[in-house]
Amino acid sequence: MIHRLLIDGRLVDGTSTLDVIDPTTGEPFVKAPRASVQQAEQAIAAAKRAQLGWAALGYDGRRPYLERFADAMTANLDRIAETLTRERGGPIADCRFEVGRATDAIRHFAGQRIEDRVIRRNAQELIVEQRYAQGVVVAIMPWNRPMTLLSFKLGPALITGNTVIAKPAPSTPLSTLILGELAADIFPAGVFQTLADANDLGPLLTSHPDIAHVSFTGSTPTGKKVLDSAAETLKRFTLELGGNDAAIVLDDVDIEWAADKIYAAAFINAGQVCYATKRVYAPASHVEELAAALARRARAAVLGDGLDPTTTMGPLQNRMQYEKVLGFIASAHAEGGTFVTGGQPTGDGYFITPAIVTGLPNDARLVREEQFGPILPIQSYDHVDEAIAETNASEFGLGGTIWTGDVERGIQVAGRIETGTIWVNQHMALPLDVPFGGAKESGIGLQNGVEGMEDFTQLRILNAKLAA
Repeated sequence: MIHRLLIDGRLVDGTSTLDVIDPTTGEPFVKAPRASVQQAEQAIAAAKRAQLGWAALGYDGRRPYLERFADAMTANLDRIAETLTRERGGPIADCRFEVGRATDAIRHFAGQRIEDRVIRRNAQELIVEQRYAQGVVVAIMPWNRPMTLLSFKLGPALITGNTVIAKPAPSTPLSTLILGELAADIFPAGVFQTLADANDLGPLLTSHPDIAHVSFTGSTPTGKKVLDSAAETLKRFTLELGGNDAAIVLDDVDIEWAADKIYAAAFINAGQVCYATKRVYAPASHVEELAAALARRARAAVLGDGLDPTTTMGPLQNRMQYEKVLGFIASAHAEGGTFVTGGQPTGDGYFITPAIVTGLPNDARLVREEQFGPILPIQSYDHVDEAIAETNASEFGLGGTIWTGDVERGIQVAGRIETGTIWVNQHMALPLDVPFGGAKESGIGLQNGVEGMEDFTQLRILNAKLAA
């Protein structure tokens, strides 16, 4: 199938092409259009022209467009999910879930609005908090969850009156381009556009004076570059960055139950999720039993082509990440880790068998850094205060989990964790009406909820004197 960019209401070819690699085989399977600097400039100009008219429609005028877009996503769910499976490498059921989740987000935000808030009104004065659209938003997505992470930006930005240019990761451009193809028949020209690149258009988009807001999801080092680029024009920005989420297992937990939950939290999308569990702290008396339980689940994983319904785990998405994870495996061996299971490259493409590692020091690379792959260290503690201290001794603060047989005790421990989100006895519960964001170097700003919508607006205080 031929994919095209959406620029100023028209589906167009790129000035060149990109090879899109199937991570299951490590080989190209299709070419994607690659946008030029001139095409990016055209998209920015079109978005700026369209924005005032789009904002003038108001919430009631914009809502039907987003609802039609969600309907089109639903009608094309299988096509988008199959494409996502090919480019991302995940199991087809997970990719269908991702597309469905993205569709739900667009539909949810279509029905939301931010009302004026009267701060004070009396005979002498009227003070009102108002919010209006910032302008042109650039949404920059990573390769691990391109659909959901775009929807968390696109829905709130569009419904509040902004126009949006979406730039997917070069290794997963196709599903975003399909959304552009659907949007071409729905939105006014310039309201939503798609640009695929080879990671060369980012500096232009993040520094351009006609871009009002940059919403970026990706690694912390790249996020810092985005922040630096946006500083010259004092752009608004939202950064959802890396995480090294810890799971703290309390001594009252049922190990088999916890192992099910922790395995799912750690190895979702082969560990390539910002909120995935990246390290586990368990009581010393429980480590061996927990590691063995997790290892049994890891050995049962079925690695393979995501289009095969029996596959439960796909490959790493790209060669760079594959080699990075192999580096973590080598360092864990060198630092004295015991591989209870896994950690071997296998098959064609970028597959690594899911690994459980014990016996590492708390300052080991695998424990301190974000591995973003299917390798999980289990660390021991003697007192829960040690686990809390080690969890918080990180530059990251995105999410985390507490696993316990006593929910109230778990809530008390959770209240001491320095993260943007902390779950007790569950993982990845992210209601669309609840904001999420990172602490420390895991990000700035919020997504979802009213707060996520507000991030795409400018606050204005109307202050009127009503009487002398």
